[in-house]
Amino acid sequence: MEKVVLVVDNLNTHKASNLYEAFELAEARALCERLEIHQTPKHGSWLNMAEIELSVLSRQCLDRRNAAQVKVNGQFTTAEARIKLRKLYPTILP
Repeated sequence: MEKVVLVVDNLNTHKASNLYEAFELAEARALCERLEIHQTPKHGSWLNMAEIELSVLSRQCLDRRNAAQVKVNGQFTTAEARIKLRKLYPTILP
């Protein structure tokens, strides 16, 4: 069976157990077995910026308006994030 990789932020509703509240037992179990859920780091989530960008896209571009030209500027470069958030990521040994 192919897995669906789902990247979610740490919102309390983004848990596999919530599927059991929304679906019948058999269907929830089938969904849980098919999903591979990955949560972003609590204090380093790029997903929030992506959600903001998609919101801006839907509000301004999809209805043909882009007057405000809203942008999200990330706070870290990749190198800075690796230093400041190093304890959130596993160390890969050679």
